[in-house]
Amino acid sequence: MIIDTDVLAWYLRGNKKAKDLVEDAIPFSISVITYMEIVQGMRNREEFRLFHKKVKEWDTNIIQVDADISSRAMFYIQEYALSHSMLLADALIAATAVQNSEKLITANDTHYKFIPNLTYGRFTP
Repeated sequence: MIIDTDVLAWYLRGNKKAKDLVEDAIPFSISVITYMEIVQGMRNREEFRLFHKKVKEWDTNIIQVDADISSRAMFYIQEYALSHSMLLADALIAATAVQNSEKLITANDTHYKFIPNLTYGRFTP
């Protein structure tokens, strides 16, 4: 299972449903894109320290972008940027899930529902 950025953001804001989902999913994976998006949203080093500690506690597998993921994401951008406003980060996260045959858990299913071969679950905060 791969957990999307929005679910972890809900967790970090203290959402109980997100906390339950994340803790029940341990161990889980995230895209390196999710890791970077979360870090970009941090307000200070203390938030980063706490997040980094949680990633270790969860035994999170951070999946790096490789040539196959890049190629798949490039295809998604070519196919869906104009028709569905697909963004780079979402294309890379979706490509990571498809390439690794993993289910993506997200609150933003509208970002992904048009992608063939992507298995996803909707999280409602």
